Amino acid sequence: MKVQFRNIRLKEMKKDATQTPAGKKKIVLIAGPKSHGYAKHQHNAGCRLMAKWLNENVPGVEAVACFNGWPEDPAMLEDAAAIVLYLDGGPEHPINEHVEQIGRLMDKGVGLFCMHWATEVRDEPEGKLFLDWIGGYCGLYWSVNPHWTAEFKELPDHPITRGVTPFAMYDEWYYHMRFPEGMKGSTPILTAIPPESTRQGPDGIRSGNATVRARKGMPEHVAWACERADGGRGFGFTGGHIHWSWANDNYRTIILNAIVWTAGMEVPAEGICSKTPTLEELEVGQDYPQPQGFDRQAVQQTLDGWKKEAATRN
Repeated sequence: MKVQFRNIRLKEMKKDATQTPAGKKKIVLIAGPKSHGYAKHQHNAGCRLMAKWLNENVPGVEAVACFNGWPEDPAMLEDAAAIVLYLDGGPEHPINEHVEQIGRLMDKGVGLFCMHWATEVRDEPEGKLFLDWIGGYCGLYWSVNPHWTAEFKELPDHPITRGVTPFAMYDEWYYHMRFPEGMKGSTPILTAIPPESTRQGPDGIRSGNATVRARKGMPEHVAWACERADGGRGFGFTGGHIHWSWANDNYRTIILNAIVWTAGMEVPAEGICSKTPTLEELEVGQDYPQPQGFDRQAVQQTLDGWKKEAATRN
């Protein structure tokens, strides 16, 4: 919800084409509709939180979240500095119907950030476009989508990693991405070696293939950045399955940094700092009701563990 002040009265503005305040960069976050179930693929809640953190902590930004699918008014994207897609992808990726508009915006230098399943598109034509727009993509019958704990032991010297320390995170980390030949134009941001067990899936659209199985012990990039010839920037991040992950400071910071960087802005030396959300805050606004038997104590213990790790770093 965007609120403007006029004659000391509060007025709710329509979620269509909004005018961005002078001097501010507009970031549009497009959230897909409900998907996998409670605490999974929480596109609406996730985009709402990202917009909140950006607006609270990044001067010069106007972050707008569009809920439950692509904005009906194309003008919503026209003055964007960056677009964030957090939605279900695959062969029926929503971008399929908007390639022309997005292509035109990319030519203007607009940034594009694709998160989790939004990184997965068809090889033709969207895959080839993604190689240019964000520097890589999750390929059908090529990439895989297991759940595993990725240990990010080393981080590159890049604006997106500012304020972030090496960390480990359990998630549905897609890997074995399609990248440009020789990684030309793409910079790995998060890299880890997957457990051998994650390579042993049967052949399928995203379960496994001979090439993945042959890469035993090899590192895989699960987040990457690119700077396009047109001056625009792109970012791909394959995590994002589990909603509670927002309470991990490293995870949250690297995503906020990437959004700001993709919008063409400078990331401060300490990264984009934001208050760690509580479990209660993360429970709000999800697309599904909390199921019976939900082990809230176990989730809280995970969040407490992250908080303790952060305290030892500081």
